Amino acid sequence: MAVRARTRSSVPAGCTGCGQLSMWCHSRYARRLSDLTLAGRPLLIDLSVRRLYCENTACPKVTFAEQVPGLTVRYQRRTPQLQGLVEDVGVVLSGRGGSRMLQILNIRLSRVAVLSRLMRVPLPPLVTPRVLGVDDFALYGGTYGTLLVDATTRLPLTLWEGRDAERLGRWLRNHPGVEVACRDGSLAYRQGIAAGTPDAVQVSDRFHLWQGLSRGIQDIASAHRGCLPTALPPIGDAASARVEETVENTTADTRAELHARRLFEAVQALTRSGRSHSSVARELGLNRRTVSKYARAHHWQEVVRRPPRKFSTLDPYLDYLQQRWDEGEHSAKVLHEELQIKGYLGHYQRVKMAVAPLRQGLPIDEPRERPPSPREAARWITTHPHRRSPHINDRLPRLLDHCPELRTAHDLVRRFATMLDNRDVTHLPEWLDDLANTGLAPLSAYT
Repeated sequence: MAVRARTRSSVPAGCTGCGQLSMWCHSRYARRLSDLTLAGRPLLIDLSVRRLYCENTACPKVTFAEQVPGLTVRYQRRTPQLQGLVEDVGVVLSGRGGSRMLQILNIRLSRVAVLSRLMRVPLPPLVTPRVLGVDDFALYGGTYGTLLVDATTRLPLTLWEGRDAERLGRWLRNHPGVEVACRDGSLAYRQGIAAGTPDAVQVSDRFHLWQGLSRGIQDIASAHRGCLPTALPPIGDAASARVEETVENTTADTRAELHARRLFEAVQALTRSGRSHSSVARELGLNRRTVSKYARAHHWQEVVRRPPRKFSTLDPYLDYLQQRWDEGEHSAKVLHEELQIKGYLGHYQRVKMAVAPLRQGLPIDEPRERPPSPREAARWITTHPHRRSPHINDRLPRLLDHCPELRTAHDLVRRFATMLDNRDVTHLPEWLDDLANTGLAPLSAYT
C-alpha cells in the first residue's frame, strides 16, 4: 500500500544548521519512507519535500531539506514509529530472531539491518549503583576482561580488557557512591576496590563462594589422590592388590612420571629454602600456577596425569572371546569373523591385541573402571545428595570411609550448603571454628 503526500509551500521550515525559518524554495524532491504495516500490509509513503535556501548569510549551509516532525528524520528511510519497533524487537530478539519476528509482521528487514539499528540505540545514562558486581570474563585464549554490573538490577555497566587494580580504582573514584562491592577472590580486584572506595564493604556472592569451596575440595582430593581408587567397587583379592599397589607405588617408570618427580623435587627444594613461588617459576621456567601446584603436593604422584582407559567397542564381546578361547579356538582371524557375525564392527587388529594376553597364559584384558579424578571426587562431594546418581551414591561412601580428610571436607560442605540454601548465618561462627580446627590448608581462605 502506497500513500502520496507533499508538504505545503506556504509553511516556513527551520534550517537544519542554524534553525532560522525560511520559505525561499530551491526545489523539490521525493522521499520514500517505510512505515508500520496497515491492516497487515506493508505501507510506503511517497513524500514530496522542499529544499530551501537558508536566508542567514552566516550559516554554513546554503540549502537544506525540510523535515516533517514525527514523520521524517535526516538520512532515514523509515519513520520514527517503524524505527522504534525495530529497536524494540532488536533489543529483545537481536539479529536473526528479530528479523524473523519482523517478517511475521510483514516487515522485510535483514538481520544486518536489525543489528545496525540496534547498535545505534543510545545507552541509558550511567547511574552509580549502591551494590556493584565486579567479575572477569574470557575474551579469547588467555586474555581476560573486567565486567562491572549493577548487582541490584543485574544490568551491565561497563567492561574493559584486562584485570588490573589501577583501572578499577580509577573508575570507582570517578563514580562515587558504591557501598557494597561484590567480587571474586582476585587479589587485583580487592586492591582496586580498596584504593577506589575504601569505605565500601567487599563481599562474595553465592557463586564465587561455592566456586572457591569446590576448588578447595579439589585440592584436598588431589592431595589424597592415593585414596581415590578405594571408591571403586571390590572385584576380588587381585583387584585389591592392584589398588594397594597403585596407592603405595613410589617408583617412576614412565617418562611423564620421571619428569613430574624431578619437578616436584626441584620445586620442593627451592620453596623450603624460603623462595617465593614467583621467583621459583622464573628460575625453572614454569608457570606460577604450576609451581603452586607442585608446592602444595605432598608426593610427586599427586601431580601426575593419568589418562583414563577409554571404552572399546570390543568390551561387550570379551566374555565371548574368553569362552571361545577356552573351547580351543585360538585363531584371531577366525574369532574376528565370528564377532563380525555377532555385530562387531571393529578392526581385526584390536581382536588380535585382545587375545595376546591369553597366548601368554594371562587373563584377558577385561574392561576395568578407572578411579575418579580429583575433579570428579570434588563434584561428588559438592553435589546435593538428592541430585547424586546411583553411581555416585554407591562409590562416594567407600571413598569417605577410607579417607578421613575427605569425610571432614564432605561434612563441612554439606553444612555450608545448608546455610546457603536457608540463607541463615546463625551457625557460621561455629562452622568457621570447626574449619580452623580441621587443619585443611586448601580451605584456609574461608577462615
